[in-house]
Amino acid sequence: MDMKNKTALVTGGGTGIGRAVSIALANRGVSIVVNYSRSKAEAEETVEMIKSEGGRAIAVKADVSQVSEVEDMFETAVQEFGTVDFLVNNASITRQIELGDLDAATEEVWDELFAVNVKGMFYCARAAAPFMKKNKQGAIVNVGSIAGLTGSGSSLPYAVSKAAVHGLTKSLAHALAPEIRVCSVAPGAVSTRWWEGHEEKMKRLSQKLPLGRVAEPEDIAMLICAVLEQEAITGQIITADCGQTL
Repeated sequence: MDMKNKTALVTGGGTGIGRAVSIALANRGVSIVVNYSRSKAEAEETVEMIKSEGGRAIAVKADVSQVSEVEDMFETAVQEFGTVDFLVNNASITRQIELGDLDAATEEVWDELFAVNVKGMFYCARAAAPFMKKNKQGAIVNVGSIAGLTGSGSSLPYAVSKAAVHGLTKSLAHALAPEIRVCSVAPGAVSTRWWEGHEEKMKRLSQKLPLGRVAEPEDIAMLICAVLEQEAITGQIITADCGQTL
């Protein structure tokens, strides 16, 4: 699929994987809607980075767990760029909780993680679908995690929320076919700000991995771009983890 002159909305687009994929898509001629919830300065910086290279981008604030904010965001995107061709559901949150500490996995933690990580992705997909259907084509990538495959991760509710993202991906692939393709990219450890203060732990993990390193945001961004371009795949969960789950 030729990506030139298409439009992509990237949730959590200001930092980490979101920023990397926003820039990678912009380099392919895609206009970018950089969504953010709290990281306003980072989102605006991402927009400036894209514009300085001759690309087109805007930053739009929206909490993806709030339906009205999601709908307003897509309205803004369409007013600015005419339509939305691609959606990268990247916005996610976590809480650091020992897996064995079931008491710390409170109702509030479950509700917060599922509101953003699962329902937020659904709300964005639902808002994007009419525009993609009208265009007779579109593609969505939900950013999952190997935590959703292994059951282990920063917290039990986080791992379960990512397993739900993988399930949501398959259900949406059925629901939105044939016009819209829906896949998930499931990264392992990625060198983002989530590791700040845990550099020694990341170094130890890197040494154990078959590829001897953790992934960079740009690695995941390249894969997301490739998945968006592939017109013959849908409903797939594609892992990029430097061999972590091997």
